[in-house]
Amino acid sequence: MALSDVALGGSMLLVAAFVFVYYTTWTILLPFFDISSPIHDYFPAREWAVRLPAFILVVGLSGIGFFVGFTIANEKKKKALKAKLRAA
Repeated sequence: MALSDVALGGSMLLVAAFVFVYYTTWTILLPFFDISSPIHDYFPAREWAVRLPAFILVVGLSGIGFFVGFTIANEKKKKALKAKLRAA
């Protein structure tokens, strides 16, 4: 395993840990703080705690659906081309 793989994996792990801690604080711990607390300045409105993951889910599922559909269409074209070449 190259050093760049280790660095990439470590940086991905750090980003994932930061996102987890930030989102968990935003959604679970923030309601227990008073509205006038300065910690509220570091987070967007609570409605985005639902909207953002929903948007990411829709985009991700759409991307997966597009990839699967594109792959199936390409395979059908390849099979049709092979059948055409066999018949000729």
